[in-house]
Amino acid sequence: MLELQEASLHGSENDLNPPYGGSLVDLLATPERASELQRQSQHWPSWDMTARQLCDLDLLLSGGFSPLRGFMTRVDYEAVCSTMRLQCGMLWPIPVTLDVAQDFARKIGPGSTVALRDSEGVMLAVLHVEDVWQPDRLAEAQMVYGTTSTAHPGVAHLLKQAQPWYVGGHLEGIRPQSHYDFCALRLTPAELRTEFMRMGWRKIVAFQTRNPMHRAHQELTLRAARQVGANLLIHPSVGMTKPGDVEYYVRVRCYQALLSKYPPGTAKLSLLPLAMRMGGPREAIWHAIIRKNYGCSHFIVGRDHAGPGNDPEGRPFYGPYDAQELIRAHERELGITMVPFQMMVYLEARDTYIPEDQVENDERTLTISGTELRQRLSEGREIPAWFTYPDVVGELRRSYPPRHRQGFTIFFTGLSGAGKSTIANIIRIKFLEMGGRPVTLLDGDIVRKHLSSELGFSREHRDLNISRIGFVASEITKNGGIAICAPIAPYDAVRREVRAAIEPQGGFILVYLSTPLEVCEARDRKGLYAKARVGLVQQFTGISDPYEAPRDAEVVIDTTVMSPEEAAQEVFLHLVRQGYVGLNGGNHSSPNPGLAAGLQPSAAVDKNVVSLIASFSQACKEQPGTRCDQDTKSDAFPSAT
Repeated sequence: MLELQEASLHGSENDLNPPYGGSLVDLLATPERASELQRQSQHWPSWDMTARQLCDLDLLLSGGFSPLRGFMTRVDYEAVCSTMRLQCGMLWPIPVTLDVAQDFARKIGPGSTVALRDSEGVMLAVLHVEDVWQPDRLAEAQMVYGTTSTAHPGVAHLLKQAQPWYVGGHLEGIRPQSHYDFCALRLTPAELRTEFMRMGWRKIVAFQTRNPMHRAHQELTLRAARQVGANLLIHPSVGMTKPGDVEYYVRVRCYQALLSKYPPGTAKLSLLPLAMRMGGPREAIWHAIIRKNYGCSHFIVGRDHAGPGNDPEGRPFYGPYDAQELIRAHERELGITMVPFQMMVYLEARDTYIPEDQVENDERTLTISGTELRQRLSEGREIPAWFTYPDVVGELRRSYPPRHRQGFTIFFTGLSGAGKSTIANIIRIKFLEMGGRPVTLLDGDIVRKHLSSELGFSREHRDLNISRIGFVASEITKNGGIAICAPIAPYDAVRREVRAAIEPQGGFILVYLSTPLEVCEARDRKGLYAKARVGLVQQFTGISDPYEAPRDAEVVIDTTVMSPEEAAQEVFLHLVRQGYVGLNGGNHSSPNPGLAAGLQPSAAVDKNVVSLIASFSQACKEQPGTRCDQDTKSDAFPSAT
């Protein structure tokens, strides 16, 4: 690989591509100044930063966002949204803003000083406030992302999660954010530039990614480096990416496994703490600016760079090569050379990868989509060697085992008296009888006693109770256990939040007991419905409070036409059909019935979760006899969540 060897000749700092704007910003204060700021901060208002804001702060303080010296003021923000330029005229495509709550915004103004803290309250930086304003976020979404559809993850965060006020001003850093993972790979722009000089790298082509890399990516990057005679920087984003992406811990191990597939001394891995916006063409320019600040001379831009996929009508938000066109139009001004690439496809007859525009009409290509890869992993099916390397497959299988080895949550919802507790307990006993995997029942009254005893029955408290159940269930699921949840959970929004929290960890099966109100009321041996009818029990679901029937339930059961045992079997058969029970969905004999059902010992659960589960398990043992149909046995009030 002569080109790469030639690119490794020793050079000096001046040989590296200069930072964007000419100099690398460093906003960290000297130790003396940092100590002085900490002493002064006692009476300053504090803002605890979100995960996205912490990513932005990392890159602001280290110079990754050079020439920015803080969070944007209103004039820069509006210029960037409308023209892709800062007020000074420099090209900059993405707003970098600090969003805060309205109450906090009213406490500060130009001239204020704010202590910026992490989630543990550690002060990381000081913001000298120059501007406080309420932006038009719909207009921002349309200008920056080209859409106001919340199916776009960047728009969804902006309109649904971001706070309504922005604060702008310059920063002084007290200390870098603490990272305890992959420390040797977390290099700042200055550190990476020093490393490039040490290795004698002068021309560096950067590759941005938020997904595991497979053979197509390796071939693409290898070709790009050869094409321009450069060394390769694999520079994945390890901040916030698209919801549902493979977590970065898994991805980094995959990247590390892939490094050996490049010629020795020609490829380097470093991590970028970037919170992606999935902004397509605009974000591609942003990525190029950032890599220029890290010392790269070239930047690979492939198909649908930083694209979020399709809108609700199935149309892509951005064209497949819009990003390449936008960068090409500004390439000279950016000061970094784009290396454009089309999607790489595998030619079966030639056993090789080539860009899709070089495929002859009669040549057969093979590909595996991200969806198919996830399906193959969940079903334990073969992942062919032409698609990826065995080392990468091994890392993916460690974290994404087949469904019959995954943890999962069965989440019951329905009116009081529908039969949730009874059916949930039958299923719990089925799994305990089979053995091989920890099983936890999170019943409505048990949770109220041990986890949410201080909560009432307002909608806010009900949602908080369900969120707590969802958190515990997600931890159980993540660690390979089975969580069976049996609250009423009357509100659709919080049920969807619980699903979103659990599904990345394993399986989630929503079981809706659609038993009619009149049947549930007729079963009420405690007379709670009668008390609710005359106003003695307030906020009773189905009487004085609404129940929102789910439309996304995997299993719907009306217990007026099924016995509890039959209903439990319906749920169990669904688990078998989906592969959560059974070796790859097949019938395999085994002397151990638990193993025959695909149940495997799980990894150890976090100590806090163990303690919580233990209290739940003890509470379950203390419940005598068969559980009744209701979520509570109290005469005073119903368990309404």
